[in-house]
Amino acid sequence: MADTTETAGYKSIALDLAHRIVSGEFPVGSKISGRSLLAGQYHVSPETIRKAIGLLKDENIVSVSQGKENVVLSEQKASEYVTKNHYLKSVYSLKQDLQLLLRQKREIDRKFDSLLSEIIEASDRLQNLKPYHPVEIEVRESSHTVGKTIADLQFWQNTGATIIALRRGTGVSISPGPHVVIRESDVLVVVGDEKTYQKTEQFINQPRKEA
Repeated sequence: MADTTETAGYKSIALDLAHRIVSGEFPVGSKISGRSLLAGQYHVSPETIRKAIGLLKDENIVSVSQGKENVVLSEQKASEYVTKNHYLKSVYSLKQDLQLLLRQKREIDRKFDSLLSEIIEASDRLQNLKPYHPVEIEVRESSHTVGKTIADLQFWQNTGATIIALRRGTGVSISPGPHVVIRESDVLVVVGDEKTYQKTEQFINQPRKEA
């Protein structure tokens, strides 16, 4: 028998009684204990038991006589009642899960919108910090800079731009020194004014001269 509390509702008691019928505790044709005895078992009022038995009666699982005897009519209908209620519980549980996911989605969407606004705002501030807005320039395979150091290239003298970082694969070198060798697919992060960017792009990806 299910462990119920004082606050057990008549629906849960009806379901438990149906379980007891299916399990064979109350065979077809047998009498279920009277209201007072069941009320004591479930720690509820006789009125709550009356409502629970009424549910089973409506499903033709038990019959209730004038003398208030409760006779089991159908184990099959009791089984169907149990299955139906488990299905309804499952649907309710899924609905609760869906509502939780929707709340979580709304919270994620709110955080996403907030983060996106911060990124846009930060980007706008950087755009307005001319001539110090950083730009990334990738070194092409054919670039004459491949294999040369920053010092060899006399980078600042030829471009007017300053290298503030170098990305190579997943690594990042901040303020690379003059002896760093440039490689194919390196990404140089440089700062300068708009004219400097164009000049730097042309300088970095100027094709190497054939020997």
